[in-house]
Amino acid sequence: MSSVLNNDGLIAKDISNQNLDEGLQRADLYKLLKEREQCWWQARQQLIERQEKKMFWYGDNSLFMWLLWQLVGYVVVAMVLMLLNNFLNVSLPLWQYVALFVLQTVFFIGMLAAKGRLENQLQRKIDNNELMSEEMLNEMVILAEDSLYPDVHAKSPISLKQLDDYLDGQLHLASLQCLLQKEVDAGRLIIGDQPLEMGVLPPELADGDLNEHADEIFYKSTL
Repeated sequence: MSSVLNNDGLIAKDISNQNLDEGLQRADLYKLLKEREQCWWQARQQLIERQEKKMFWYGDNSLFMWLLWQLVGYVVVAMVLMLLNNFLNVSLPLWQYVALFVLQTVFFIGMLAAKGRLENQLQRKIDNNELMSEEMLNEMVILAEDSLYPDVHAKSPISLKQLDDYLDGQLHLASLQCLLQKEVDAGRLIIGDQPLEMGVLPPELADGDLNEHADEIFYKSTL
């Protein structure tokens, strides 16, 4: 992700501290906007995956899941030992079988004792993803102020579908909606009727549904 950000030598601090109109052409701004949008989606995807992982391993039913996987581990080890005995005639003394399962249990207890530390490490990664996602969105807004927003105001009223066609589908519909919502919140755009769920769903879930309603969502400039 960082390599994408460094390709053009610009980061959020650089972007916010320069006059983009003077330094870059409109095509360059859209190129940077596309790159930031890709990084934003990557950060959000990692965020969702890690949040799901945290819920699975450290949620309310996490202890049950840990015990279940330990049981699965016992079954797998037992099956491997049976296969070794049947096909390779590898037979261990009883005390070695017992020692193997004892070691497996000790390892499980150690992992269970480290559960809190592992959860904290995962939470730090989640926090970093949230920060990265917010930084990417801020960069997208800064770039949009000198590229996307002027075009939307100039072509107003314009539907989300028309805007997507104008940009040749280079940005996700949910990304466009998220950026345009910033202008709506600032009072510079007025949005027409849109399905209620479009305003509350996270971008990853809303993107697919927006394809069905993009031609019904219109934006009108107040400038």
